[in-house]
Amino acid sequence: MTDLLGVCEEWTADDLAVRGEDGTLVRIPLDHVVSGKPVPPRASVLLRVPAARLHRAGLAMWTGLETAPLGDWLLRSAPREPARRANSTLALGDPGLPAAEAHAAVVAFHAARGSAPLVAVEVGSPAHAGFAEAGWVRQHADEDDSLVLVASIAMLRRELPPEPDDAEEVVDGPRLALAVPGARGRAAYDGDWLGLYAIETDPAHRRRGLAQQVLSGLLGWGAEHGARSAYLQTHAANGPAMALYERLGLVTHHAYRYLVPPA
Repeated sequence: MTDLLGVCEEWTADDLAVRGEDGTLVRIPLDHVVSGKPVPPRASVLLRVPAARLHRAGLAMWTGLETAPLGDWLLRSAPREPARRANSTLALGDPGLPAAEAHAAVVAFHAARGSAPLVAVEVGSPAHAGFAEAGWVRQHADEDDSLVLVASIAMLRRELPPEPDDAEEVVDGPRLALAVPGARGRAAYDGDWLGLYAIETDPAHRRRGLAQQVLSGLLGWGAEHGARSAYLQTHAANGPAMALYERLGLVTHHAYRYLVPPA
């Protein structure tokens, strides 16, 4: 017995033709077919990247960042940075400790640095379930989940205008701050991943395609430094941003949320 995975392109009275994953068309006599079943399309390669890889790539964005491992988890603190991503525990994977001990270690780490304990968990993950069972809740009850979106840089650049000629750039190692009149954004690369951050347009200059110009400039810079894939984060309820990103070809990789201990 043998299997063939592919797309059935023809079915005649005598045989069927299946296009294999390597592009080869194979004809199979019907009397040789024992069974068959439909299968869904294989997920995009980018969607198979572990969530932890994307979040750890984001560490390049923050300066003055202190980190400490807790098994697969990562304790993070950056007092000079306002972003929660730089001042929360990234609880992805196995902490290597019983849940209660791991949770206590998180509280102790942040308390030692004068900050309130805060964890970022992938929605629906074992770590999320563990914190929920221990009574941890959303940091803000009315806050929606954050989404991580991914796409290939080559695909995104095909959908965007040329890089702006009037952009102001400030480069700091693997980080770039780029601005055009009326809009701005930031990026940081880690290996072949480029993270996009803080894409903002002044209210008086919206609906002029300025955010797309900023994205084009950031992606071009990332491609020059060897990045092939891009990710960004936005809130699920941010309808205008989601509409733009989906139109450009970005797809949702996963959702995460911030949790704090019970009062």
